[in-house]
Amino acid sequence: MPVADALRRTLLSPSDLQSPTTQVSVNQVIETYRNAVRLAHAPHFAFEAGLKTHVSSYGMYGFAILSSMNFRETMHFAVKYHQLATPVVKLQFREEAGRVDWTIDPLPHPAIDARLYRFIVETQFGILVSLHRDIMGSAFHPAALDVTFAAPEPEDQYARALGCPVAFGQPRNRFRFDADWLNGAPQFGNEITYASVLALCDDLHDRLQNRIGVAGKVRSYLLATLGRNTSLEHVAAHLGVPVRTLRRKLRDEDTSFRDLFDQLRAEVAIKYLRDTQMTIDDIAHALGFSETSNFRHAFRRWNHASPLKVRRSLHAGQTGEP
Repeated sequence: MPVADALRRTLLSPSDLQSPTTQVSVNQVIETYRNAVRLAHAPHFAFEAGLKTHVSSYGMYGFAILSSMNFRETMHFAVKYHQLATPVVKLQFREEAGRVDWTIDPLPHPAIDARLYRFIVETQFGILVSLHRDIMGSAFHPAALDVTFAAPEPEDQYARALGCPVAFGQPRNRFRFDADWLNGAPQFGNEITYASVLALCDDLHDRLQNRIGVAGKVRSYLLATLGRNTSLEHVAAHLGVPVRTLRRKLRDEDTSFRDLFDQLRAEVAIKYLRDTQMTIDDIAHALGFSETSNFRHAFRRWNHASPLKVRRSLHAGQTGEP
């Protein structure tokens, strides 16, 4: 398919993708994924696309992974700096009782519906298989996969394509493998190289956080206090700045406290509707609304549809309904 179709509505050109100085936003990544969902008809396109992603695709982040001195250190590095490479998901790593779990949680972004959610999870599974093979050897394979969405038809072909048992309708998206894989010796480990590249990754990560700016700090505080009666004054006191100064800094970043608060509640509402069985009343309470009617009104303003209609639409995508 034409590259222009794959990049539709991203404001990116093919030449931008060849430049090491190009910085791509989360929204642009999501838009390319939406294009892929629309254009690709192969049943396991997302997983196979993920398999074609290699450590060399990730610049200094990937170089640091390759030069790490042991695989456990590599895993923890990948978690700490994953925003440099996988900004549309939250990754968690856990080793317990001889088993390793990667937990994958797509962002609660309003544009991520059921089909796109599934696409992101399957792509990330493919990426994890590929990256582990890059650093641990081509024989690496996952032991099992858990996914939150419903099974496709036919279910057995899905497991065969991904190369391991798959459990559907689970509480989390998990990529599991035997902890013995972590005991190997990295082929390209180099302490001096790793220390040097780690410093570069620290710098990139700091620059990323700085780009997030004051709005990112406000958003983080709002997320931590979601459901409480949080105000601009509370945030200003938490950040140690006058209310007028905070309002001005947010305006300089082309946003406001109300815009950030509404955007966050809209995103989390979508996540609750998609990923949980919470009632509309419960969701309203969790988001800090005193009355469910106020939540319904706000939700219609955010999404131009009722919470129940959106939930049905999200779940229809999971069950394969048109």
